[in-house]
Amino acid sequence: MPSLPQFNPLRLRSYILRLPLCTRILLFAIVALWGATIPFTWLRQWAALEPDKVNLGTMYRLNTFPLMHLNFIHMIFNVLALTPLLERFEAEFGTLVTLSLFTGRKAFGLLPGGIYTLLEKVILRSNTTVMGASIWVFLLLASEAVKTHKANPNFSIGPYKIPTWCTPLILVLIISFLVPNTSLIGHLSGAGIGYLWGFGYIRFLVPPEKILRWIESKLNLLGRLPHYVSVDQKTYGRYGVLPTAAVGLGSMPRSPEPGQRLGL
Repeated sequence: MPSLPQFNPLRLRSYILRLPLCTRILLFAIVALWGATIPFTWLRQWAALEPDKVNLGTMYRLNTFPLMHLNFIHMIFNVLALTPLLERFEAEFGTLVTLSLFTGRKAFGLLPGGIYTLLEKVILRSNTTVMGASIWVFLLLASEAVKTHKANPNFSIGPYKIPTWCTPLILVLIISFLVPNTSLIGHLSGAGIGYLWGFGYIRFLVPPEKILRWIESKLNLLGRLPHYVSVDQKTYGRYGVLPTAAVGLGSMPRSPEPGQRLGL
């Protein structure tokens, strides 16, 4: 009989210790906010995306709603789904790019949240509250699907050939049917921004690479911040240069509750 793969805690520990900096920060924020809701239950109402409450004074909701979750199960499933996708994104584009896109009033918070709010208020004329990092999960899945599509345009199911880029949309539909209280519109909003990023239509939202390199060198981010990922992967490698010059290797690159939830 074939043996089942065994859980290796050492591999899990090694993977967690190798997570890049921005991924660690965002995951910590998700877990910390969930923990804070235990004594302060009002935080969910404060952070959730409720379309009727979005105005110039509450734009912060577009940034906080992916970090807030309805309960522990909701939070842990989203963390497990988000971690490998976010880690891969940061490893490819660098810590500064990831930080600029996932924090502040930037593309990956403002755009999907804004689209969801617009669809709810203008088209559906509803006020469904959403929260959860699954909007980022589907955003990153859509971006990955575009890359996979360029290398492998189709996959086959029986006699049918299905475009690879549409696999996140299939997953969105399946989850909307199987998992109660999930937001189809929210997940589609996240996937839509992921497609725009994957096809290069919103890459202009990232600061120019020359500016990012200047910031890195001026602040010496590679030397000061552990697990920092350089924007210039080809020159510095995944985590920059080694911090020691011993044996002449110092300059060599290092290898590398109310409301509706958005959840898996």
